[in-house]
Amino acid sequence: MESWRKFKQVFWAVGIPPTFWLVLFFLVPLALIWLFSFGEKQGVVGIDITWTLDNYIRVFNPDILKIFWKSLGVAGLATIICLFVGLPVALGIVYAPNKYKGLLLLLIMLPFWTNLLIRTYALIAVLRQRGFLNFTLEWFDQKMRFLFDLVGLGGLGAAVLGEQFQALELLYNDKAVILGLVYVHLPFMILPLYAALERLDRSYLEASLDLGAGHLRTIWNVVVPLALPGIVSGIIITFIPALGSFLTPDLLGVPDSAMIANIIERQFKSANDWPFGSALSFLLMYITFGALALRAIMARNSKDGI
Repeated sequence: MESWRKFKQVFWAVGIPPTFWLVLFFLVPLALIWLFSFGEKQGVVGIDITWTLDNYIRVFNPDILKIFWKSLGVAGLATIICLFVGLPVALGIVYAPNKYKGLLLLLIMLPFWTNLLIRTYALIAVLRQRGFLNFTLEWFDQKMRFLFDLVGLGGLGAAVLGEQFQALELLYNDKAVILGLVYVHLPFMILPLYAALERLDRSYLEASLDLGAGHLRTIWNVVVPLALPGIVSGIIITFIPALGSFLTPDLLGVPDSAMIANIIERQFKSANDWPFGSALSFLLMYITFGALALRAIMARNSKDGI
């Protein structure tokens, strides 16, 4: 490949537009938010940059810390569920016939073609009291009662199924928030897992099975260590968006289900406290940088070990 220095005009013609776009619409706004995090609120819309650390100190308020730790727990649990669900799915796609792999990957990526808001409202339609899930359970309950009555065991059916079907409360709680986060972020876990598993040497798996190891032991002792870079990548790109999610907790949860991103949104809207909201935003940014740095260190150590 010839050096780009021989084609400087082409290089700058191709490189300047995206660089200008990146600087103007990403780095500049990000720098402004960073400056605001060291400012003080003045009046209704004013911000005075005083280089104070009070906004970062306010993060250690017990109420904010409680929400922050809860957000870490909810995002972490959703990430773990995505990992345990996504790993078998990724393995299934890897070992599927070649003619079906493209279709299966398309089905995994298909949710990205639909707006997040629409997908969340679709989940609400499934989980609400008169939603599709409760409707299906009620229909199944009626059919089971009919079968018990048909064979003359109506009393047994009432004892087993209860007097009357009660719709399940599946929405507006922490469980609904976790389910929504898994529903939204599962593709982020499956795709890097698939990319890592697709590169595995299958002879290692065959050797493990031939030597008497079961499937679960082969997955734990062979697949997981070899696919660890993909697993770490999947965890990072699933956990970080889940931690910063505000639409899912807002629509599927209650006020007590608010996560740190909902607090940030309120600072920029109802509270109109941009400096504190900026500090909270950059707290998440620092966590992101830390996770990416950890991933880079692990990758470097992996290469050094090889």
